Amino acid sequence: MNTFSSIDMELLNTVADIETIPQGAINIRKDGQAVLRRSSPNIILSSLEDKPGLKVEIKAGTKGESVHVPVILTAEGLNDKVYNTFIVGEDAEATIVAGCGIHCDSHQDSSHIGIHEIIVRKGAYLKYVEKHVGEGEGRGKRVFHPTTIIHVEEGATAELDMTQIRGVDDTFRVTNADIGTKGKLKIYERVLTHNDQTAKSEINVSINGAGGSAQILSRSVAQDKSKQVFMAKMIGRNDCLGHVECDAIIMGDSVIHAIPELSAESSEAILTHEASIGRIAGEQIIKLMSLGLTEDEAIDTIINGFLK
Repeated sequence: MNTFSSIDMELLNTVADIETIPQGAINIRKDGQAVLRRSSPNIILSSLEDKPGLKVEIKAGTKGESVHVPVILTAEGLNDKVYNTFIVGEDAEATIVAGCGIHCDSHQDSSHIGIHEIIVRKGAYLKYVEKHVGEGEGRGKRVFHPTTIIHVEEGATAELDMTQIRGVDDTFRVTNADIGTKGKLKIYERVLTHNDQTAKSEINVSINGAGGSAQILSRSVAQDKSKQVFMAKMIGRNDCLGHVECDAIIMGDSVIHAIPELSAESSEAILTHEASIGRIAGEQIIKLMSLGLTEDEAIDTIINGFLK
């Protein structure tokens, strides 16, 4: 069994809810190397042959199982790039817990580029959870550039829950999805930025099959002088339903751009969008302060509740 430091375990707990190393399928990547890998009878983990990364195969018919695949970076000035392929077999039901944490105590930038392809086979269900966090006392930037490509086949359902918690100085997230007949996809995205951090998210969803549906739900908070850009494009190519929703709280001297785009390529497509950006209402703060909270505690309570 590998020995993990207290910093390692703190990062693992934050990004993947790992307090102790769980049983079952797991892959922990630390500083560019797989330091712990274990398959289970129904979930097979192996290395990619042509590039650095991991292949996860969830067998058809698997029910109620999960696999943890977190990444942590603690080495100075490391630029880590990894490719992962996840295949969820027909009629399987499973959860993938991913995420990455960077601990930086130096002046050198550290970055993680994760390129993930997810295939959800016919009739399967996938819950994919990914959290990003940056920490440490160093002046070096903590940089994340994740790309997710997901294919939702006939009658399959996928939920992507992607969160940027704190301490991430620069991020550019790209999510591309295609949905087959009667397939369903929900994307939940939560982002918090502060200081002079920047965060850009680009989501492209194509509903190709009849009876397909998709939802993109984004909630974000920008504080201080941080900048955020949210771009979501949804294309309906058949009899389908699609909805894009973006809600954001803006504070201080921050800047937020929300750019939803709908494209109907069939007269049977029904696509909608909502977008709102605003500050925290003063009466909300006053109400919480009347219950004994300080102004800062009241603001933190409102932000935490909003991002949940």
